[in-house]
Amino acid sequence: MNIQEITQAIDSQISRLQQARALLLQGNNSVARVAQTSVPKRRTLSAAGRRKIAAAQRARWAKLKKSKKS
Repeated sequence: MNIQEITQAIDSQISRLQQARALLLQGNNSVARVAQTSVPKRRTLSAAGRRKIAAAQRARWAKLKKSKKS
């Protein structure tokens, strides 16, 4: 192989890699957009709901303490 054939082979490989890179970048953008839009919203708990949960947990602890005493 002479130098000219080697440089042509390198150039063709570079162009193929650039095309593959462009396709990957295009695909990445569409996947990123889909991922951003499909993120579910976080649910929040009201203060009243937190109080109910805390009261229920305190009741469970009290029941556990009572059963340990007897």
